[in-house]
Amino acid sequence: MENAASYICPFNTLKNQDVEKVGGKNASLGELISALSAEGVRVPDGFAISAEAYRLFVEENQLEAKIRAQLQALEQQKQSLAETGKAIRNLFLEVSFPNDLEADIREAYRVLSQQYQVEAADVAVRSSATAEDLPDASFAGQQETFLNISGERELLNACRKCYASLFTDRAISYREEKGFAHMEVALSVGVQKMVRSDKACAGVMFSIDTESGFPDAALITGAWGLGENVVQGSVTPDQFVVFKPLLKDGFRPIIEKTKGSKTKKMIYASGSGRSPVKNIDTSGKERQAFVLNDDEILQLARWTCTIEAHYGCAMDMEWAKDGDTGELFIVQARPETVQSQMAKGKLKTYKLQETADPIVTGLSIGSAIAAGKVCRVLEAKDIDQVEDGSILVTEMTDPDWVPVMKRVAGIVTDYGGRTCHAAIVSRELGIPAVVGTGDATRILSNDQAVTLSCAEGDTGYVYSGQLRYDTADVDLENVPETHTRIMMNIASPAAAFNWWQLPAEGIGLARMEFIINNLIKIHPMALVNYDNLSDRSTWRTIRDMTKDYKDKRDYFVDNLSRGIGKIAASQYPHPVIVRLSDFKTNEYADLIGGQEFETPESNPMLGFRGAARYYNNRYRDGFALECRAIREVRETLGFTNVIIMVPFCRKVDEADKVLKILADNGLKRGENGLQIYVMCEIPSNVLLAHKFAERFDGFSIGSNDLTQLVLGVDRDAGGDLAELFDEQDEAVKLAITQVIEKAHAAGKKVGICGQAPSDYPDFAAFLVEAGIDSISLNPDSVVQVKQLVAEREKNRR
Repeated sequence: MENAASYICPFNTLKNQDVEKVGGKNASLGELISALSAEGVRVPDGFAISAEAYRLFVEENQLEAKIRAQLQALEQQKQSLAETGKAIRNLFLEVSFPNDLEADIREAYRVLSQQYQVEAADVAVRSSATAEDLPDASFAGQQETFLNISGERELLNACRKCYASLFTDRAISYREEKGFAHMEVALSVGVQKMVRSDKACAGVMFSIDTESGFPDAALITGAWGLGENVVQGSVTPDQFVVFKPLLKDGFRPIIEKTKGSKTKKMIYASGSGRSPVKNIDTSGKERQAFVLNDDEILQLARWTCTIEAHYGCAMDMEWAKDGDTGELFIVQARPETVQSQMAKGKLKTYKLQETADPIVTGLSIGSAIAAGKVCRVLEAKDIDQVEDGSILVTEMTDPDWVPVMKRVAGIVTDYGGRTCHAAIVSRELGIPAVVGTGDATRILSNDQAVTLSCAEGDTGYVYSGQLRYDTADVDLENVPETHTRIMMNIASPAAAFNWWQLPAEGIGLARMEFIINNLIKIHPMALVNYDNLSDRSTWRTIRDMTKDYKDKRDYFVDNLSRGIGKIAASQYPHPVIVRLSDFKTNEYADLIGGQEFETPESNPMLGFRGAARYYNNRYRDGFALECRAIREVRETLGFTNVIIMVPFCRKVDEADKVLKILADNGLKRGENGLQIYVMCEIPSNVLLAHKFAERFDGFSIGSNDLTQLVLGVDRDAGGDLAELFDEQDEAVKLAITQVIEKAHAAGKKVGICGQAPSDYPDFAAFLVEAGIDSISLNPDSVVQVKQLVAEREKNRR
């Protein structure tokens, strides 16, 4: 027999180039240890049993002819896939390791145990196929992993099971689809010291946004206990998003923290049971707590940057926290195989043409829409009931479900997060999925017609009935450059990453009130005055929503700052103009706790809104929370590309009051590069533009309100007045021309963030002729208007 060195490979001797020798998973672990340990990336040690050892095992036990005979019977349709897989797996389980190879494995295990100063190290035993974890082929999950294996005999049994798992039904099917010859794929086994995450937490992370492909985000998911539940999708994990570019500057750019239900955790099983691990229910305290603190989130995010930079591609990694030492570890790393392989320069968009109330919600996977009839299947043994083109509804999926997942139009699961099996396979197959709904299998019934939408941001929706929707293919290649800056209007943080590929140069309007209404939902003054609320029902609602916060005001600041941060990240370092809250009184009143702090008005459109609120004692303390959030975004998260915009500022002395209260709250114009713009939406802003220009760094024209107040027509008017509301009216155009001229005379820039340039090409052309500096549009209009503007600019030369 050859020297043991041919068959036993300590991880620290392996490199990425050793895929043929030890498979992709083990080669990558070796690369991590040998190349990145010096940079602080912690990886548990271990060894690989080489692919050559697998071949020796097959040869010495004379298995090849028997395996080929079984595969031939399958090819000739003499037996089913299930019968073939079971027969081949039994061939591996019924034989033993060659004596010398067994001795080598035992000795390597003893050395590892001694290294960790234990009699018998607890190890993870993982399959690593020679065609696995390559950038263009994801074999992840096709073979088995065995956790908490302790003792030489148990290790050898686990290794045999790994060999057998090369011929699971799903692995056979996957190789057939990908064109890999069965006998040319060998299997290496990785033996790695366990991290005691059963006493802490573990999860999965990506160095790329898994849904949009946004390359500057690190996505981290985690749950209590061993990480297998997160990988399998049997729990809904916590989710964190970090903006990578600002980490190196010492900022703390956590732009999303979403708590998962985490209803169970996998721990070590004690006693003589068949399985070395088991699942138990998590406590109420565990479900309410995040699995990672901010320092730990940032540490993992920094490791994603280090690992991605070393490998030179987007990465898919697994992490674990040791409950004994409190240390974090990377336990696996492989190239990301979906977004990184997608064709660049093309963007396919989906948009619902009908509205309805959702009946189920969860996390959106992908960005598509699908409609069909529900096929509700709870167990893998019943997957033959799945019909082509249906919407598969189940609790969770594992690799056994892959053959039917290819045939459905969409998938809905009760459990799982963005890094679970159902999510990964759905992305790879290009079908939309809504995961982690909690109750889809209870609410949806067989043959029910539904529409599944992943086109509305982070949240995926399931609607009753088959709704109409449109699709569009956007060509991002050969889009012309323009002198006029083309920007986007973005309301939802959840959708911000979807548009990162568009040729825009920043965000001209990010509506703060959208974040307050959709993410926070509570009136800021109700949080300021939480202890003194008169309505006890409202008090209890706020108590339940903010139970993680001792100071209820922090709930508002944290959620608003992360929402703004996510929008700012999507276009960094381009400018992102954030409009301070501009609810009308009736809209404020509709927030939780709002009735206690708002007075009904007969005409809220012209009432207590915009700048007038910020310095008024009725809202001053609420505005202070908005300011705290903006400071958090710029100073802690690091998004100095955020520009503040003041809406509905009626008078020059009102502008002075707002600027003073901003400065009193730590937001002084000019400090730390802070720019402050004003909305131009009132005739006084036009008539006194030269005075407003002395106080602000720029103007943004709100064409809807400006048209309303120039023409005296309610912007929401219908019936007889509808045709009078015209943003292209001569008087409106004259007002726009005047403010551009006055602003430019003062050396200040002017943009527009209304809908008119998107709806009317002639209006966009007028703006270019008038010398507008920037045009901010709905994302779906960016390419079309940019081409129009380029043509108009060309004709002007």
